[in-house]
Amino acid sequence: MTKPPKLSPEKVDSQQFFHTEHLKADLKGRSVRGATVTMVAQGFKFVLRTGSTAVLARLLVPQDYGLIGMATVVVGFAQIFKDLGLANATVQKAEVTHAQVSTLFWLNMGMSMIVALIVAVTAPVVAWFYDDSRLIWVTAALASTFVFGGLAVQHQALLRRQMRFNTIAKIDISSMTVSAGAAVVAALLGAGYWSLVVGEIARAATDVIGSWLTCGWRPGRMQLKSGVGSMVAYGGNLTAFNVVNYFSRNLDNVLIGKYWGAAQLGLYAKAYQLVLLPIQQINIPVTNVALPALSRLQLEPERYCNYYYKAILLITTVGMPIVAFMFASADKVILLLLGDQWLEVVPIFRFLMPAAFLGTFNVATGWAYQSLGRTDRQFLWGIFSSLSNVIGFIVGIRWGAVGVAAVFGLTRPLFLVPSMMYCFQGTPLKASSFFKTLARPTLASLVAAGLVIALSYFLTSKLNLLIGLSLDIAVYGLTYIAIWIGLPDGKNTFLEILKLLKASKAKK
Repeated sequence: MTKPPKLSPEKVDSQQFFHTEHLKADLKGRSVRGATVTMVAQGFKFVLRTGSTAVLARLLVPQDYGLIGMATVVVGFAQIFKDLGLANATVQKAEVTHAQVSTLFWLNMGMSMIVALIVAVTAPVVAWFYDDSRLIWVTAALASTFVFGGLAVQHQALLRRQMRFNTIAKIDISSMTVSAGAAVVAALLGAGYWSLVVGEIARAATDVIGSWLTCGWRPGRMQLKSGVGSMVAYGGNLTAFNVVNYFSRNLDNVLIGKYWGAAQLGLYAKAYQLVLLPIQQINIPVTNVALPALSRLQLEPERYCNYYYKAILLITTVGMPIVAFMFASADKVILLLLGDQWLEVVPIFRFLMPAAFLGTFNVATGWAYQSLGRTDRQFLWGIFSSLSNVIGFIVGIRWGAVGVAAVFGLTRPLFLVPSMMYCFQGTPLKASSFFKTLARPTLASLVAAGLVIALSYFLTSKLNLLIGLSLDIAVYGLTYIAIWIGLPDGKNTFLEILKLLKASKAKK
């Protein structure tokens, strides 16, 4: 009998990690189960993050958060170059090889080390800009997270490409648990603002360990002639978009820190963190599921559109009511989570809410641009959007953190329709179908929020905090569900969602 040919390590790697045809046979089931796993994981992470936030807010002071916020502006910007958009390039491309991903790994690793060195060397400049010498060592310490991040980029991309969401969820939960635990312990030991630095480093290190243990792929040597040109171009456009987007989205922190100091920045940073918290818990995990699935469907327009609209309905059905409720009960939520020393956050928090409401589906354009390989158009829109943000922040800074929040929050809705029209141009997606998808959760969320605001004015604000907040939640939830189902075809849509949830319990 003839022995089967012995496969080289590269061929074994290709078969195990790069082929995706088998995913299409049960793409819907994998997506639903993946979404369920990631949402459950995010629920756990939300509770963990909320709990650690509540504990740390009582152990630290606004100035501690403001100091880290100053360093994070620089460190967060540098994070963009660690990835170079090459993780999404690995996920999006229809076919990839071991040689290509190995080359991307070394590109990521080299850039991460360069960025870490640059951040560490420029730490004194950051301290000089903010006139605070403590930022030298804080910024230098945070630079170490880049090296950890570069080691994990392509391993995590391969896990996403193969839609191994159970594994990804375990890594995320582990890293957040270690991060939160390390930060709280450090704060209890009196580390102050250093506890937040310790938490970040612990998270990055745990991500690397988890990724390498669960993804058996190991990089080979770099081969620049392996056909990575289109992937590098894709990643380059995505990185360029992230650069201009990051600059505009963080200029508010720079201006507030520079002209109003750490205390104002601490209040603004905490309000912004709470605004983003529910959005990130939903949009990030669903994006990790949706992008690989949409990328597999990019050559099947009808299936692509059907999947896209259903995914948008899912994230807005969950996200919109959370954001609208937080706006309606902002004073109670802040008081419960942070304590009465943080009540100055409330007006900033509320002014940011219109932008947060739109943020529940801000991934919609990114899904389309990236899954269809149109990151060049995403970059062009990013330039326009960033310029508008910069102008708004410059106008609002004269009124401090509240002014910046007001300008940003109240101007974001003006760009909604133009952004969707531009994004969908030349694609199978239609703006009319998109906005029709948004109609049900939008109406139900806003009406329920209005009722809770009225109830708070006449009753719940006069009650015990926990009783008043519990009553707000009950009234909001019942109103939202009643309106959602009561709208035309609401019952059928609700039953369809139940079917999806039932399918999520099926075996893989």
